[in-house]
Amino acid sequence: MAKKFRTLLLILPLTFLSISIPSYCYTESFLFGGCTQQKFTPGSPYEFNVDSLLTSLVNSATYSSFNKYTIMGSSPEYVVYGLYQCRGDLSMPDCAQCVARAVTQLGSQCSRTCGGSVQLQGCFVKYDNVSFLGVLDKTVVLKKCGPSIGYDTESMTLRDAVLGSIASNGGLYRVGGSGKVQGIIQCTGDLSMGQCQDCVQEAVRKLKSDCGTAVYGDMFLAKCYARYTTGGAQVYSRGGNSSGKSNDKGVKTFAIIVGLLGAVALLIIFLTFIRKIMGGGGK
Repeated sequence: MAKKFRTLLLILPLTFLSISIPSYCYTESFLFGGCTQQKFTPGSPYEFNVDSLLTSLVNSATYSSFNKYTIMGSSPEYVVYGLYQCRGDLSMPDCAQCVARAVTQLGSQCSRTCGGSVQLQGCFVKYDNVSFLGVLDKTVVLKKCGPSIGYDTESMTLRDAVLGSIASNGGLYRVGGSGKVQGIIQCTGDLSMGQCQDCVQEAVRKLKSDCGTAVYGDMFLAKCYARYTTGGAQVYSRGGNSSGKSNDKGVKTFAIIVGLLGAVALLIIFLTFIRKIMGGGGK
C-alpha cells in the first residue's frame, strides 16, 4: 500500500506540470515515440528506479540541456538507464518545459514498460533496462519529406551546400543557412565527436537520397538527426514566431517546475522514511 501511495504522489506533480505547460507550444509538438515489449511488475524495485530516473531527468533539465543517468538496483534486472537531450538553441525554461512534457507523455504512452522514448520538436527523452548510453545507433526512427517542388537546380544545389557545410562543422548541435535554405543537425550528448560525425554523415546521406526534391526533409536516426527547409516551408526554431508573452510564460512555468521538483524530492525522502519505519515495525 505504501508503494502505491508513493507512486501516486510521484505521478501527481508530473500531471500538474502537464496542465501548467501550454500544449500549443511549438517545442513540445510530438514527433515520434516508442515503447519496449517487456513490462515490469507494478510495485517492483524497477518501477521505483524508473520513477527516480524520470524525476532526475526533469530536475536536471532546469539547468542543463543534456544529461544521462544510471540508476543502480539491488540486482542487475533493476538497473535503469536514461537520458534527455534538448535542442541546442533552447533556453533553460524551454528545455525544462519540453523535458517535463516528454516525461509526462512517456508515463502515459509507455505505462509499465521496461523502456521507452519520446521525441518532441525541442527535446528527446529515453530510458531502458539495457544500456544504450554511449552506443552509436544509426537506425532510422523517423523520415518525413515535404511535397516535391520539382528539380529546382538552385534550391537543391543550395540545400546540398548547406547540409554539407553544417555536417562538416564540429559540435553536437549545428545550424546553418544560405538564402531561403536552412539546416539543423544534432547528436545526443552521450556520443563522442567521432560517433556524432559518423551518425550525422549517415543522416545527411539518407536525407538527401530519400527526400530528393522535397521542400523540406527530416531524418531522425536513433542518436542524431538532420533536417532542412527551403523557403520557410518548416520552422525549426522558436525565433521566427515567438513573442515576449510566450517567453514570459516560459519563465513562469520554469519557476513552477523548479518548485514542484523540490516538492517531489521531499516526498520521496519522506516516503522512504515512512517505508523504513513500517518495515521496522513489521519485524
